Amino acid sequence: MSELLLEVIALDARDAHAAQEGGAHRLELVSDMAADGLTPAVATARRVLAATDLPVRAMLRDDAGFAPWSLDQLRAEAIALRDVGVTEFVLGWLTEAGSIDIDTCRAVIDELDGCKFTFHRALDNSAEPLAAWSDVVALGADTVLAAGSGKGVADGLPVLRELAARQETDGVTVMAGGGLQAEHVPGLRADGVRWFHVGSAVRPGGWDYPVEADAVAKWIELISESLV
Repeated sequence: MSELLLEVIALDARDAHAAQEGGAHRLELVSDMAADGLTPAVATARRVLAATDLPVRAMLRDDAGFAPWSLDQLRAEAIALRDVGVTEFVLGWLTEAGSIDIDTCRAVIDELDGCKFTFHRALDNSAEPLAAWSDVVALGADTVLAAGSGKGVADGLPVLRELAARQETDGVTVMAGGGLQAEHVPGLRADGVRWFHVGSAVRPGGWDYPVEADAVAKWIELISESLV
């Protein structure tokens, strides 16, 4: 596991360029943050890949919530994004009972042909996040984006602490995100969290405005200072 990683949500090439300029280590490429992030358009992905040499993880999610609208569409989107050069992804679905939807996840993962992927905050919204972790590990995710609670990091700190303790044994890295605030970072670092994910925190004007490089740089500085 890398000692430090800051992942920034990007909506377009302008965001990607600013995130890289500010020192981000990786991008999560999404569309439609009003729905908490859906699959980006293929054309957008192509432009983002041309605008940055950072690793780009593209979201695979076709509806708000954590149930798929169309499994066939998700599989087709995965193939189309791979065809334009995307090699890393973000995904995750739940059953109606709130457990990890293993069948849907595996059907989409099969289209990735070994690409690395993050299991996103579906884990936080599962009936039992700590129990769901084992299912996510078995699916082959190398990263889990988690707040520890569907309500966000402030409510999920005890769960994040437990997940961080499982990282080395299970070979999956916890990336803290979802209502993450600067004040959370020192405690999370002390608990063993090394990777962080931000979106609105690097858009001082809100989601209607682009990522600002200076805001990204401040987060890099904050996380680096917390190592001491």
